[in-house]
Amino acid sequence: MACGIRVARLCLSLGLLLGVAACHEKTPTASAPPPANVDVIDVALRDVPVAFDYVGQTESSQQVEIRARVNGFLEKRVYQEGSLVHQGDVMFVMDRKPFEAALDAAHAEYAQQKARLDTAQANLNRVRPLVAKNALSQKDLDDSLGQQQAAAAALEQARANVTSASLNLGYTTITAPVTGLSSFAKKQDGSYIDATNSLLTYVAKLDPMWINFSLSENEMLDLRTQVKSGALKLPQIGKLEAVIVLADGSVYPSRGRIAFTDAALSTETGTYLIRAEVPNPNGALRPGQFVRIKLLGADRASAVAVPQDAVMQGPRGAYVWTVDKDSKAQQRSVETGEWNGNDWVIRSGLRAGDRVVVDNTLRLMPGAVVKANLVATPPASVKIPGADAANEQGGNPNDSAQQQSTQQGTNAASASSPGASTSSSASASAETNAAPRTPLYFPVGSASLDAQSASALAAVAKHLASAPDTHVIISGYTDASGSYAANERLAASRAATVRAALIVAGVQNARIDMRKPARIVATDPPDKSRRVDVTLSPSTGG
Repeated sequence: MACGIRVARLCLSLGLLLGVAACHEKTPTASAPPPANVDVIDVALRDVPVAFDYVGQTESSQQVEIRARVNGFLEKRVYQEGSLVHQGDVMFVMDRKPFEAALDAAHAEYAQQKARLDTAQANLNRVRPLVAKNALSQKDLDDSLGQQQAAAAALEQARANVTSASLNLGYTTITAPVTGLSSFAKKQDGSYIDATNSLLTYVAKLDPMWINFSLSENEMLDLRTQVKSGALKLPQIGKLEAVIVLADGSVYPSRGRIAFTDAALSTETGTYLIRAEVPNPNGALRPGQFVRIKLLGADRASAVAVPQDAVMQGPRGAYVWTVDKDSKAQQRSVETGEWNGNDWVIRSGLRAGDRVVVDNTLRLMPGAVVKANLVATPPASVKIPGADAANEQGGNPNDSAQQQSTQQGTNAASASSPGASTSSSASASAETNAAPRTPLYFPVGSASLDAQSASALAAVAKHLASAPDTHVIISGYTDASGSYAANERLAASRAATVRAALIVAGVQNARIDMRKPARIVATDPPDKSRRVDVTLSPSTGG
């Protein structure tokens, strides 16, 4: 009996297993997703332009002290303090009366000595024929000749006194020796001026202007090592081009050249002084300004550079997507170097022959099969936003007319997008009204767009579609705390996300200008470190 029960249970179990297997056989198999279409570039070693960035200070190329050259009372200050004076303009006038009297006395002495010389010459003319006839002795001739020569010497002394008195009278009118910016008057009207307090003011020549900056000993040694190893190609010092960026971020329209390098290391600062000379015909640069100076003309030899939107930021740092020989996507960790134009210089992690994905990276997963479309690698270049536009216009690229047109374009985009106004705080809204930009805020540590930011970008893309001559400038900010390199990579990844979203929305890549993230300072609001600004402009400066 027990044996029969066990047999029945075994048959029941086998029936259940067969039923389950039959159910699994009837379940439809899920179809694999189609391969993602991606654009890739072949990594190749090439010379990449590199820009060196330093902080400099402007200095007058000729600062002249205005000093009194004679003693006397200061009668009047003629020039307007702080104004631009031209060479030959009268700046101070001293009391002329004592010097006019001295000149009159010198003229009188000159007339007296002239009369003495005429008398001595007439006497000599009478004595010579008499001596020839032996009517007078040779001694009489020698005495007459000596008197004539003494009178001639006295006349020359009187003439010199007249010249000196005339110069002193002329020195009472003090003029500007060069064209430049005047300083305040150090002495007031009525002051007595002598050799101990002769400094009245100074004039600073504005054209050309000097830009002084320094390189530390370690920086200089590092540059020499790179040049010696062939990793860096530097032109002659005079061939390096200097681009000046002002405190408000605008680019000075004229470019300069390196004019002087100090051969000795300063024992006080431990740096080498370097000086650039920049044309300043309109006096826009003033002595003492702090500016950023970018040196162009050097090349990073045999370097690897990829477009910015190919570099992503993850928990373990920067990475790129590559396509292997089996057409599968793979993540590759990289170490980034300089950011030049639209390219990242890759220090390590990539080698020649690798295929790097430059578009449609959001759809990729490790090991996923992709359909790679090989595109040409864009030429490497150093882009300084606003520099080319400034050179073409011959003036400041941030002039009032351009700001007005940019403000109108941004207001139109903001008016059509409620998300643009809700994505920022009240302080950010006030800043948006003051400057032509649409701010986008990202979550802390993230480079992904939220719904509000996507809505704001959609409004910007809609405006760009209706204004084909309008370009867009993307710029971000980096946190001042923590690792600067990591913060810079995160800001660049956020800017690349915004750029990719605009391209997906139909904005041409040629209309987008990427700018290097700016570092926030202590006075900025904390949420500024996670902000990316989208600015509309009639023309980009890259």
